[in-house]
Amino acid sequence: MSSATAPAGATEGAWQAIHVWYAASPRPLLLECVKPLVDELTADGLLAGHFFINYWLEGPHLRLRLKPAGAGAAEEVRRRAEEAVTAFLKRRPALYEVKNTYFADLYNALFDLEFPGEERSRLMGPDGKMRLRPNNSHSFEPYEPEYGKYGGPAGVALAEWHFQHSSDLVVEALRTMNLHLRTVLLGTSAQLMMVMSACFLTDDEELTVFLERYHAFWDGAFAGTEFTARQGYDRAYEQMGAELGRRFGEIRAALAAGEDARLPAFLRGWAGHCRELVARVKELAQAGALEFRTWSGDERMVVDDVARALPMLVSPYMHMTNNRLSVTVRDEAFLAYVLARSLREAAAVPAEPR
Repeated sequence: MSSATAPAGATEGAWQAIHVWYAASPRPLLLECVKPLVDELTADGLLAGHFFINYWLEGPHLRLRLKPAGAGAAEEVRRRAEEAVTAFLKRRPALYEVKNTYFADLYNALFDLEFPGEERSRLMGPDGKMRLRPNNSHSFEPYEPEYGKYGGPAGVALAEWHFQHSSDLVVEALRTMNLHLRTVLLGTSAQLMMVMSACFLTDDEELTVFLERYHAFWDGAFAGTEFTARQGYDRAYEQMGAELGRRFGEIRAALAAGEDARLPAFLRGWAGHCRELVARVKELAQAGALEFRTWSGDERMVVDDVARALPMLVSPYMHMTNNRLSVTVRDEAFLAYVLARSLREAAAVPAEPR
């Protein structure tokens, strides 16, 4: 997918969100439907922005967000998007159904975690479990930016800019790399996590603590389930920890020296983007333009301290890139554990008390 920008002075249209329930690998949907659609809309001057995420609510689906270049382009953007998705689902339907399986249990665990209150009632079926949408279906839905998580309107605008780059990166990786192989997928995810976290947090101890807390969050969120089970962590670390630790050290040294040319091509581009993202976060924080909500959602807080804003935002940024790669919560927690442990062992300092 190509980066798109609206003409100078243009008034961009409202984001359009089409959700595609597709219980299969999103790779063919992204490469055979989404990429050609975005490329065509961009070439025709109809698009000012785009990104996608994978989501689980009401069944596994892909959420494609399209920002028309102007209000007058919205109808045509929607028409072409619906036409492209309908044709793809007819040509290449997903054959898998989510029922009483591991994945259905995972989606219900996420449902319990993210919808504990009254809102869950409208999403529940008569059996008390999360309602499932029909496989191979699609729907235009309201676009609901997460202002509380990303820092208010200015923070969401920055996140949307970043998400387009992240989406393009993942689509290109799907096109050129063997991400269907687990080892390649985890290696790619680990290196992207290395670059992003090291660009945001340059102090060794701060970076280590962040990764430890990142692992603890995902591990704790699913405590009592199998989805972040730590069985085999030590054995897996013994097999790959030394190599990942060595690679992490090389990447951090290259970034610290400003020698991005030492990185593989796909990491060089990612590093350059992450540096610009950090600079933009700093600008917004220093201007007092980042306003978050507390976890309970009851209070708002303006974060103008750069040292506080960077770790607050790198966490959801990093998670959403893994989301686009289709990295599981279990694997994401494990990679954070391995990276943090490699840093601890390299520094030979005690781990943070839990």
